[in-house]
Amino acid sequence: MDSAAASTHAYDAVRHSAAPRALATEAVHAGRDDLARQGLHAPPIDLSTTYPSYDSRAEAARVDAFAATGAEPQGPPVYGRLGNPTVARFETALARLEGTGGAVAFASGMAALSAVLLARAATGLRHVVAVRPLYGCSDHLLTAGLLGSEVTWTDPAGIADALRPDTGLVMVETPANPTLAEIDLRAVAHACGSVPLLADNTFATPVLQRPAEHGARLVLHSATKYLGGHGDVLGGVVACDEEFAGRLRQIRFATGGILHPLAGYLLLRGLSTLPVRVRAASATAAELARRLAAHPGVARVRYPRLGGAMIAFETHGDPHAVIAGVRLITPAVSLGSVDTLIQHPASISHRVVDAEERRGAGVSDRLLRLSVGLEDVEDLWGDLAGALGAPVAV
Repeated sequence: MDSAAASTHAYDAVRHSAAPRALATEAVHAGRDDLARQGLHAPPIDLSTTYPSYDSRAEAARVDAFAATGAEPQGPPVYGRLGNPTVARFETALARLEGTGGAVAFASGMAALSAVLLARAATGLRHVVAVRPLYGCSDHLLTAGLLGSEVTWTDPAGIADALRPDTGLVMVETPANPTLAEIDLRAVAHACGSVPLLADNTFATPVLQRPAEHGARLVLHSATKYLGGHGDVLGGVVACDEEFAGRLRQIRFATGGILHPLAGYLLLRGLSTLPVRVRAASATAAELARRLAAHPGVARVRYPRLGGAMIAFETHGDPHAVIAGVRLITPAVSLGSVDTLIQHPASISHRVVDAEERRGAGVSDRLLRLSVGLEDVEDLWGDLAGALGAPVAV
């Protein structure tokens, strides 16, 4: 059998039989456990859109089984929109890193969130309770009701009171985009009761926190960011229990939001260096945050207690001048790449959020968001200090 078409269920057998492994080890080996048995070292890429089957009755039974539960079909793949072996490797690895029973990958983070909302709405649970700030497009998707959902915005202390009989989801992001506000996930999960908690873990990654260990049933990632890590792949993924994963696979099959196999390959490759990248960038970010806090041109610095590679800071002067003044740092949206990026959330990532609500969530017009990469800290500081218009001093 072609190694790219090997059954992904072999991975589960390895997972359940192997002793627990450290995160750094899982990042390198998860999703690849079967390669040596096939005489391979690097994971293959399966670009097939369809797969041959000479037993149409058995094929029909497998399709029926998938339609009923969303469980991954036993045996070889069926069709590219239902699933792909390369993508399945990434899903297996991400589930291992997040400590969940499964994971389902999508073409983008927004496609992943949309699938979650559709899965809940399909059961008549259209109401969402959410805490600001969220990523701007997540905020917009909920507020605009584009998928028929209705949202109640609240603070963490008000979650329990905001729940209704038709509440299908509670959504939080911690650290939050772009303010880096942090939420006590265990306390929030308790307040949710039986309503599933979705935690956007894009900023922290499983290197810094694993929301499922604190009671979150769903863990969302824009895989475009740290999981990919190089600014060259789009993707999204939801880590969750296998029951919910089945529902998400059904939504993905029906709506066509499948992750491309090449993207799945790049994301799996990105996971292998995730712990090293996050820890290295976090060390640099912590030092930059310290220096920014002492800079006369900076009014306020926000840096998470749990660490990470993201910094938010407010300027005394014009933040747009800082954006225009950097030379080494890239002024661009997104985050989590090997190179450092800076952007003005009120102009770009959170522009779609109502201005009053945006400011009420702490996203001021002078706030800048810095995604720290792997460059030398002195080079980054020289660029930042120059853009802020002050001498380069530590």
